Amino acid sequence: MQQGMYERLARLFESAIPFSRFLGMRVAHIEGGLAVVEIPFRPELIGNPLLPSLHGGVVSSLLDTCGGVAVWSQIGRSDRISTVDLRVDYLRPGQPELLIGRGRVLRLGNRVGVAELTAYHPGAEDEPIAVGTGVYNIRRAQADEADRLWELTNKRRRKT
Repeated sequence: MQQGMYERLARLFESAIPFSRFLGMRVAHIEGGLAVVEIPFRPELIGNPLLPSLHGGVVSSLLDTCGGVAVWSQIGRSDRISTVDLRVDYLRPGQPELLIGRGRVLRLGNRVGVAELTAYHPGAEDEPIAVGTGVYNIRRAQADEADRLWELTNKRRRKT
């Protein structure tokens, strides 16, 4: 995927998905198989007002989005993904500050992608709030398949 496609993918996740907009998600970085997404703190994101700490659903939503963006950064622009499984281990309370999530593709097949997920605060990447694994179904677009076949055919013709 080219840099322009990464920028379009970031805009898609930030503005076209209502839940991402609601949480205020911002894509900080995308490259092949890696995504970093941030959620700025708002008081509405608190789950336990006595500590206070972030709601676990905010953390898991961030991790799911990071994994989805990371997988989508390695597939065709017309392909689609959906979450099949999401496992999150909560390690410590999320503080009322910026929340950062990182997703990194561990395995990418034709129909399934698996991503390693980490949520942390700035300057504390080695003390994650939560870690997890996301599994994503990949639905390949027919047009993309045709494009890949056409490219392969043209490469073979050039070699002969």
